[in-house]
Amino acid sequence: MHTYSFENLDVWKESIKLAKNIYNQTKFLPDDEKFGLISQMRRSSVSISSNIAEGTSRLTKKDKAHFMTMAYSSTLELLNQVIISKELEFISEENYKNIRFEVESVTNKINALRNHFLKS
Repeated sequence: MHTYSFENLDVWKESIKLAKNIYNQTKFLPDDEKFGLISQMRRSSVSISSNIAEGTSRLTKKDKAHFMTMAYSSTLELLNQVIISKELEFISEENYKNIRFEVESVTNKINALRNHFLKS
């Protein structure tokens, strides 16, 4: 089976782990949030790894960097949703801190990858 370049990126692997964590955390949100925060958090978490994967297929460094910017933006969108979930007491302080730690790691790696493409 062929392995694509994005599958070797630590940032992509971490973003998959973050998405899995978000899916697990959102299982415990109220049912009336199914089409609200649950849907938005899941979509933005999946968007992170999707943009990283799509960006690696682009031909120019500028296009690659653009998709890393979109992945970064999706990560911050997710963080905003996690903050709202914490404020509404849908997730615990401990889970919030764990997710925030994952977000910081992913955003740092996305930023480094984007800068690499811009400097190349």
